[in-house]
Amino acid sequence: MPRLALGLAYDGASWQGWQTQPHHRTVQDQLEAALGQFLAAPAATVCAGRTDAGVHAAMQVIHLDTDARRRPESWVRGLNALLPSSVAVRWAQPVPDAFHARFSALSRTYTYLLWNDRVRPALWAGRAGWCFQPLDVAAMRDAAAHLLGEHDFSSFRSSQCQARHPIRTLTQLDIEARGPFLVFTLRANAFLHHMVRNIMGALLQVGQGRQAPQWMGQLLRDRDRTRGAPTFAPDGLYLSAIEYAPEFGLADLDGRRHLLAPFA
Repeated sequence: MPRLALGLAYDGASWQGWQTQPHHRTVQDQLEAALGQFLAAPAATVCAGRTDAGVHAAMQVIHLDTDARRRPESWVRGLNALLPSSVAVRWAQPVPDAFHARFSALSRTYTYLLWNDRVRPALWAGRAGWCFQPLDVAAMRDAAAHLLGEHDFSSFRSSQCQARHPIRTLTQLDIEARGPFLVFTLRANAFLHHMVRNIMGALLQVGQGRQAPQWMGQLLRDRDRTRGAPTFAPDGLYLSAIEYAPEFGLADLDGRRHLLAPFA
């Protein structure tokens, strides 16, 4: 059966995460319901990375198997007419049978938007994290450098994480100042449950002067979640890019450039 890939964007504040649940208040439930209407038949989907409640996506990638023949634009317009306003299909493209949204992904990129101001961000409520204390960005960058490379990220792993092992390779952790925002970009081959939010919590401890940058390296060596910082809010977290090998023909999958358009 032919395979189709879809690129999605969604506001996670409206939903209880990606993965289907009995209450049907998840992005996967909404997408599969729209697909069922559009195809007049049930459709099962597989995503590149499951997002938690309150976490957003500027670029989520899914695949499904279907005999339906539609033009890519028909998939986009037809599904968007059936989806709630907080979920949108950005593109549709046929892919080889060997493609798998999750297992074919070479890397995943998350972006965290942090509003750093004494007053909470009314216009970004639910879409940006907030820290009212002044932050030492240079110290945070020094701390972030300790995390680059392949490490055991047990100190940044949720107790509910179902991954087979805690070894991950973090290839990017950038921190940019853009007006009242700090924009954190993290790219890795894969992420553990709550890994980005736990890293954010630790970085803020450093930025607020509660810990030295070297503490981040100690956390890695401790391999103990109880020694880490509290898990930070999901509000500003976005799945923003998925990288695949060129042979799958999925180019321009970086949702981050759309996410950051207001700051350009």
